[in-house]
Amino acid sequence: MTPDKKPEEFYIKLKAQLSDTSIWPSPYLYKFIVPSEDSKILAIEGIFDHTGAVISKKESRTGKYTSISVNVRMKNPDAVIAKYKEVGQIEGVISL
Repeated sequence: MTPDKKPEEFYIKLKAQLSDTSIWPSPYLYKFIVPSEDSKILAIEGIFDHTGAVISKKESRTGKYTSISVNVRMKNPDAVIAKYKEVGQIEGVISL
């Protein structure tokens, strides 16, 4: 999410783009950067628990951050946005 836009404007635009470019349900790839703290990584994994998501993690060279990719089949654009909002509640997470 770009910092110069209000989150709701971003989500409205994202919903329109997802509706125009995909047939739902559809696979969706989330990407997050998070401080390398077990509690934060586990929190993200918990959000996608029981969804059939394939989660991959890669620690940065310095070990301060971890990139998390979540590939999951989503029902519709609203479901995609709901997960972004849920993950956004975790402090320090950057959504790409």
